[in-house]
Parts: sequence; structure tokens; C-alpha cells
Amino acid sequence: MKIYWIRAQAPRRVLALAKHLGIEADCIEIDLGAGGLKAPSYLALNPNGKAPTMVDGEVTLWESSAIMAYLCAKVGSDMWPVQQPADQIEILRWLSWNDNHWSRAVGPFYFEHVIKPSFHIGEPDPAELAAAVPGLHKVAPVLEGHLASRDFVACGRLTIADFQLASMACDWRQAEMPFDAYPNITRWLDRLMAIPAWAEPWPTKANASQMPALANA
Repeated sequence: MKIYWIRAQAPRRVLALAKHLGIEADCIEIDLGAGGLKAPSYLALNPNGKAPTMVDGEVTLWESSAIMAYLCAKVGSDMWPVQQPADQIEILRWLSWNDNHWSRAVGPFYFEHVIKPSFHIGEPDPAELAAAVPGLHKVAPVLEGHLASRDFVACGRLTIADFQLASMACDWRQAEMPFDAYPNITRWLDRLMAIPAWAEPWPTKANASQMPALANA
């Protein structure tokens, strides 16, 4: 199995899950500076020109939620419950809510405070951050209330929904997300950090490789 990744939040959740489930994979870091995401050889795998992408034999997948479901099914993990349709529906509800509401609400804080300095693309824009605050305060109470009596997002246990939602907010302190009024959210995020694979998802040199040829192919 190969997992192509960059240091961003969608690959983070896939890498964390693979590590958590003990799945051995060749984790190939894409050289962004050399244009690796736009290389014809990479676009042949993922026509969106984004990461992550997984290749397992004849199966090629992009989109992190689909990859996570595949990894769980491969090893029989109930983090994506193949044999439990009702649980699948509950997880899908939160995956959809993340993509359509949560990630859009917290994304600007992550981009301005984490992505910009990481990739040296400028200083945080106060106007963009101020404009994002109302949207976060509109969405966050939904998750805050849901987590009031729960330790996990769905099904009463750790699932890929937790990894999906938490990925965009796991750096909430660095991203200066205004979570003061949401103790249940911060409690949930901090508890996930006790999972070793979630806290340290990035491949080490011992289990990762880089393919500069992707940038030039």
C-alpha cells in the first residue's frame, strides 16, 4: 500500500488512522515546492491534484473519508462499521456536517495561523479572521451541545468521524480559534491527543519516502 501525503489536515487524518490501526504503508511525501501535486504522474492517480491519495494493489482512492473507510474495512475496524448500517449512517451524518459546516467555520483560522506560516505565504489577515468569527459561533454550538454528554462524535466510540472533525481543529490553540465558550469541544479535542497515532501522525524517515520524480514526470 502507498499513501501519498503532504503536511496538511486531510492527509493527517488518513496517516493517523493507518498508524492507529497498525497498517503498514509506504508513505510518500509529495514535494510541493517542486510542483508534485501537478505532475502528470500524480494527476493520473488523483485528477484533483490534491492529497491524500491511496494506492493498494489495483485500488486507487482519493478523498480522505473514503480512504479511511477503506482502511477500516481492510482490517475489520469498527471505526467504520462495515456490518452495521445504522452506525454507518450516523457516521456519514457527521462526515457530511464536517464538510459542509464545521471545516468551513474553522478553516479560516487554521489557514491564517497555521498554513500561512508553515508555507511562508504571508501574515495572518485580521480582516479575514474577524469575518470568520460569526460563522464559527453559528456552527460550534451544534457540536458543543452534541458533546455535552458524549466522549465521541458518533456511535459512542472512536470512529473516523472523530478524526475527520478533529483534524481541522486539533491545532486550535495555535490557530487561535475562539473556543472559550465551548469547553466540551476543547475537552474532546484534547482527549483525542492522548491517542499516540493522533498526536504524532506524521511518518518518520524510517517509514516514509519522497519521490522527487513525481514533480518532474
